[in-house]
Amino acid sequence: MHPNAEAMLDGPTEWRPRRFDDWTLAARTVALLWGFYIVTVVARAFLSTDPVTVLQNKIWMFLTGTLLTAVIYLAIGWLAPGSNLRRKAVVAGAGSVLASLAMAGVLLAAEGHMRDSREEFRFKAREGFVVVSKGQQVRIERSSADPLVLTIPKLNELKQWDQFRFAADTAVVWLFFFAAWSAVYLAAVSQRQALALQRRAALAETAAQSAQVRALRYQVNPHFLFNTLNSLSSLVMTGRGQEAESMILKLSTFFRTSLSLDPNADVTLDEEIELQRLYLDIEKVRFPRRLKVEIDVPPELRVARLPALILQPVVENGIKYGVSATKDKVTLRIAARSPQPGRLQLEVTNFGGTALKSPRARHQPASTGVGLANVCQRLDARFGRDASCSFGPLADGGYQVSMTLPLTDHDG
Repeated sequence: MHPNAEAMLDGPTEWRPRRFDDWTLAARTVALLWGFYIVTVVARAFLSTDPVTVLQNKIWMFLTGTLLTAVIYLAIGWLAPGSNLRRKAVVAGAGSVLASLAMAGVLLAAEGHMRDSREEFRFKAREGFVVVSKGQQVRIERSSADPLVLTIPKLNELKQWDQFRFAADTAVVWLFFFAAWSAVYLAAVSQRQALALQRRAALAETAAQSAQVRALRYQVNPHFLFNTLNSLSSLVMTGRGQEAESMILKLSTFFRTSLSLDPNADVTLDEEIELQRLYLDIEKVRFPRRLKVEIDVPPELRVARLPALILQPVVENGIKYGVSATKDKVTLRIAARSPQPGRLQLEVTNFGGTALKSPRARHQPASTGVGLANVCQRLDARFGRDASCSFGPLADGGYQVSMTLPLTDHDG
């Protein structure tokens, strides 16, 4: 049983997502994305002859990109709180566009403050010239003339239209970067919401099953009490006061023991049998010469666990329709065995009596539907398809109820 199932039964609870309650998830995705970026930058820097300058120039991108990604997350949390993924995606998309434009603007503004790298690139053109690129300078070495030195203008020295085109190209590159983070973040949020829904569905199912088991279990006690009070009334009316007093004491012990149990808890088979012995001692007061009890439980199965009072309706049914319907001696047998590994089979059988033919017998009170149906429903609610329940008359007389359930020696 899930530990939160009891709390869920006490009253409805409502889950409402709060703004920025997933900040740790966002922080992990931001760190993952920009951590990968800085790793690739460092690897590239140490392939050059001037790694320090490369790193100093790239640190602006790293810091600005991390900050802008955090701003996108804040925008998502502020403008699209809750679990509406479509709205989050719209905000993330718009934020990615604005962040890429801001990134391009920052790079334009910071370009004048970046140091020129001392890294030199040298290659030979098809025309035979040697081209050497270093920082902002390009030197063309010609064999028949002096080298031609060209100085590439900085971005802020270009025409505004050229600056705009450069910013647009840069923004497109960074747009895919911010969009990639948004996709990763939204996928993680979607998975988180799906898992949360699964957990809540599991809790709801567990709570519903718990409520069903409680309802079925609590049907037993009023039914049993009704029958026992009828028996007490019969004993008193027939002047059997001492037997009535003995039944009251045993009834008190039975209820003190059974009502102290958790309706959803399991008990050992040995404990369940002891509870049935208490009940059968009460019935022996009514039928001292007609009721014979046999219990066959192997020692290795005594620690097997099963739902509390699962045998009670079955034994009561055997008394009501087996013993009370005849004047002959009836044997009620409770047996347990393990027909195969991991399976426990319980059988309650009554045999040896001949049904009364009197009009009174023909007008025995009809079953309330609680007994055997209760057992089968409880087993189904508790174990589902892992349990089975069957009942019916035997070919040579008598009646048998058979239950098969998982064999375990611990609560499950």
